[in-house]
Amino acid sequence: MDLSIVIPAFEESRKIARDVKAASEFLAANNLKGEIIVADDGSSDNTSEIAGRIQVPDTITLRVIRYEPHRGKGYAVRTGIKESTGRFVMFADSGLCVPYGNALLGLEILKDGTCDIAHGSRKLIASDILQAQPWLRRLCSRLFKWLVHRILKIPSELTDTQCGFKVYKGDVARKLYAQCITDGFMFDVEVILRAQKDGHRIKEFPIEWRCDPDSRLSVTRTPWPVLSELRAIRKALSGDKPDF
Repeated sequence: MDLSIVIPAFEESRKIARDVKAASEFLAANNLKGEIIVADDGSSDNTSEIAGRIQVPDTITLRVIRYEPHRGKGYAVRTGIKESTGRFVMFADSGLCVPYGNALLGLEILKDGTCDIAHGSRKLIASDILQAQPWLRRLCSRLFKWLVHRILKIPSELTDTQCGFKVYKGDVARKLYAQCITDGFMFDVEVILRAQKDGHRIKEFPIEWRCDPDSRLSVTRTPWPVLSELRAIRKALSGDKPDF
């Protein structure tokens, strides 16, 4: 298996068919033997049923994993990656904010030994932002970036920790995600910190990106759960009492 593609999904019945078809077309167009894993995070709609009905080529395996209750994006990504078998593993947010073809850049720097983990970044000069985030979300993003770099010591060269388009060496991904405890949106930060602790190299690559107005991340409901998760991550990794 060349590449496993994990798609975390929650109430994505309107998007998931396009997601699966695009992932399948990407694998087929690049002669990659792969699998697509849809991790349905306890959706109350028919996300799983729609995903499971999509026809894919014989060289591609489609798996739909559904569980209850709703746990969070981190749990969905972790569930999918732990079930993956590919030499390389990636996850991509539902909604096709980033065209799958962009993953070729990430795979290239993984294959040539530049890094163990490749992050798509919206912040690089070479990235192409086709539709920007609303101003409030941009403001929250800047505040969050300051927090993780200042408090959790995420290296400044990692410009976009929360971009939902990341590619890993398969064994590295499965090991790191098996260790993770974060069920919500802050799982990316925990994976980065665990990767650093284990000495894994992380590099970024430019992407094309379009904001999805139907995002599951709410700037009004999310801040307190985010802070709680960051405190738990800091405590889990350091064994010390968090100072924020």
